[in-house]
Amino acid sequence: MMSYLARILSIGAGLTATMIMTMMMSTAAAQNPLSDEPRQIEWDLGEIYPSLDAWNTAKAELEARVDSLAVYRGRLGESAAILLEALDAIYGTEKELARLYVFAFLKADEDRRIAEAQERRGLASALLSGFGETVAFVSPELLRVGAATIERFLSEVPGLSRHAFNLRNTLRQEAHTLSDESEQVIAAAGPVVQGPERIFAMLTSSDMAFPAVTLSTGEDVRLDQPGYSLNRAAPNRSDRKLVFDRFWGAWKAYETTLGQTLDTQVKAHVFEAKARRYRSALDAALSGPNIPTAVYHTLIEAAHRHLPSLHRYFRLRQRMLSLEDLHYYDIYPPLVASDRFFDIDESKELTLASVAPLGSHYLELLGQGLAGNWMHVYPQAGKAPGAYMYGDVYDVHPYLLLNHNGQFDSLSTFTHEWGHAIHTMLAKEQNPYETASYATFTAEIASTTNEVLLQEYMLGQEITDEERLFYLGTALEAVRGTFFRQVMFAEFELMIHQLVEAGEALSGEKMTEVYGGLLRRYHGADQGVMAIDPAYAVEWAFIPHFYRNFYVFQYATSIAGGTMFAERFLSGDGQARDDYLAVLSAGGSRYAYELLKEYGIDMATEAPYDALIARMDRVMDDIEAILDRREN
Repeated sequence: MMSYLARILSIGAGLTATMIMTMMMSTAAAQNPLSDEPRQIEWDLGEIYPSLDAWNTAKAELEARVDSLAVYRGRLGESAAILLEALDAIYGTEKELARLYVFAFLKADEDRRIAEAQERRGLASALLSGFGETVAFVSPELLRVGAATIERFLSEVPGLSRHAFNLRNTLRQEAHTLSDESEQVIAAAGPVVQGPERIFAMLTSSDMAFPAVTLSTGEDVRLDQPGYSLNRAAPNRSDRKLVFDRFWGAWKAYETTLGQTLDTQVKAHVFEAKARRYRSALDAALSGPNIPTAVYHTLIEAAHRHLPSLHRYFRLRQRMLSLEDLHYYDIYPPLVASDRFFDIDESKELTLASVAPLGSHYLELLGQGLAGNWMHVYPQAGKAPGAYMYGDVYDVHPYLLLNHNGQFDSLSTFTHEWGHAIHTMLAKEQNPYETASYATFTAEIASTTNEVLLQEYMLGQEITDEERLFYLGTALEAVRGTFFRQVMFAEFELMIHQLVEAGEALSGEKMTEVYGGLLRRYHGADQGVMAIDPAYAVEWAFIPHFYRNFYVFQYATSIAGGTMFAERFLSGDGQARDDYLAVLSAGGSRYAYELLKEYGIDMATEAPYDALIARMDRVMDDIEAILDRREN
């Protein structure tokens, strides 16, 4: 009932929140420093269903349950009691469908090579789509019932209160809600709309041919996605160039195919926006969560205005790496190397210590989670890359997929994903199922705040200048990767949607051209800051989040909002913790933009972004002070 279609697709799309960077950071098990064959730490999916037989039984029951919901068609305006009965039945079914889907999704990601698991996920997705078709009548029928009657029903039956936000949200979108038949057609098209993303995932994780290279060390490396992620930061510059040349060359070979896949996804977004009478795909995407489009545009403008700080960072990077010039393949090596190893137990300890400013209840929930079997920890053959938290089973704890390799990035990812998990737990504590699911707009604040707190905690220890430079460098890289890089992605996404909306042809070659121009602008190619090899402009084809319809910009807004909250904690602001926990505990009971604005963070203004870049500049000041002291 956001519309219902949007709500159901949000379950079927996959993750509550996923960082783009972490999607690219898994390593093969043989490359895991923990051991040659690390003993896997696995989640216990038995807490969702005790067996596959139980899943199959639940699926059969839910198929019948979904069909039974059609009985409420044409009856929502009969009485407050009937409306309550219908909504309870619909949301109750949705709740169990989420359980069915999450189990299948997580099981499939344990090993994507297992066809049976992929088929099970497909069956769950199809049932979700069927549910969307069945309940597609709800939004248009509620609009026919009208706001006056619904408000009267809300006053008559107290039990309807848990549905109040979603009912009013449906009424808000009256201008973009279609007829019963049209809503049903759009719902039925759900699996088709999601098709390009699934094709992308399977092609790039299972079917693409990736090259092997021999590094200067004599090591033979297969440049699949884990191999690229591990070796793109190689200390030897020739190795980095080799990795970039061969890896992006492999993606270039699929430029046409992946261009067609993304073009189809963009056209699907544009089609639905037009069908629902929105001015643009951007308007349509932001309408559901009720985010002003000014947020998107202000974000891009702020990034453009602060590009001098990004270019300052690149020049600092060049200085610290002692390079005569800077190329795109020089962007990933740490400014200072660190061989410190963080096993999973130390990652738990450091996460607990760093988030102490969030209070005793937060720590209690985190401790509970860390003691349970909630994580699938190490890389393994066939496992999904990256990291995510999935918390959509309302009455079961969240689950976390990691690909932990012992590097600081893995520690940062660990605390990031646990930020999502505790957000989920807090939201469920304070909300019924109907309003527990929160928007991505606040989701990433919960994770990026944890990352900032971890950075500050590490910097607060008694460490050498070398260690300090390492952590300061990771803080800079977080701003580059989570703010500037994601804004660049967001701008690319906006541009390719605008091209389709203008009736222009969109191909893989055209996307490479558009993306290459953005690479040059953001990295200061025309100012001599960094050289951008045209061959690397196919990088757009590598980014999975372009299939998720104006999703990625929220990483950039979130690091700004999370940094503002973190700095309030660290400055001793006594109200900061209560404000922060209030935001997380609200779940989906409020519009995320308005919720943040109430607690002092207006993402439609430049203030949060200015604060983030001010912190970035302070970090660079600290680094330059250490370097100057060393040189003098």
